[in-house]
Amino acid sequence: MNFVRLVVVTGLSGSGKTAALKSLEDLGFFCIDNLPVELFPKLGQLSVFSREMVSKVAIGMDSREPTFLESFKEAFEELESLGITAEVIFLEASDDVLLKRFSQTRRRHPLAGGRSVPEAIHEERRLLEEIKRRAALVLDTSEMNVHQLKRTLWDYFESGGEGRTMQVTLMSFGFSHGLPRETDMLFDVRFLTNPYFNPELRDKTGLDPKVAGFVFSDPASEELLDRLAGLIAFLLPKYEAEGKSYLTVSLGCTGGKHRSVAVVEELSKRLAGERQPIKVMHRDIQK
Repeated sequence: MNFVRLVVVTGLSGSGKTAALKSLEDLGFFCIDNLPVELFPKLGQLSVFSREMVSKVAIGMDSREPTFLESFKEAFEELESLGITAEVIFLEASDDVLLKRFSQTRRRHPLAGGRSVPEAIHEERRLLEEIKRRAALVLDTSEMNVHQLKRTLWDYFESGGEGRTMQVTLMSFGFSHGLPRETDMLFDVRFLTNPYFNPELRDKTGLDPKVAGFVFSDPASEELLDRLAGLIAFLLPKYEAEGKSYLTVSLGCTGGKHRSVAVVEELSKRLAGERQPIKVMHRDIQK
């Protein structure tokens, strides 16, 4: 029997669901946006019976559809009674980013009614909390552009998704630019000697061998790497056994250009032999 993958893309208005559907279409998914929730189980059945032609289906569903918030639970249960499991991809973003996006596009929030946009965002976040808990993947798009969102989705689906192999991201960042919202574990490496105060290294980054050499000349650096690698290697199979599809480990220094970058690069090498794929991201290296 061929496997039919049924994906529901949902989340907060303005979080990038339309862009996500377009990305899935490029991955070979048959995509439908804003499907009435009453038709959801019927589409699931149709997908199974026509699986020779359609093996991947993605549906955009959110609060634009009036009955979605009231009926999604019943629709999911009906699908499950038919032996069909829908995989939920939930997109969100910070209130400030959503407000900025609505201001730029001049779109009306679907739950606005007599509410202000901030009130509508807060209400939608509350109403979608239950479906967020069902999600196989939750993506915070606050700091993503369209291309980064597409790459993240492609990484997820190319690795199999559904928790088969957890995608691990090691992220460097600068505390001066704010904490990464999507992080699962966060470590502060600001105690390491700072290359910023060396005039020859200030304008370089942790990708430069001279900067890395300076950082790792700190006597504490080797023990830090050993302990971090050991802890993360211990935790990875535990998190994967719990069904996590994505794990983000963030390491921060002051500006996100020197110490955290060097540590993430070295840590990724030490974890390269683990079962889970390791992705490296330097959030603030260009700032």
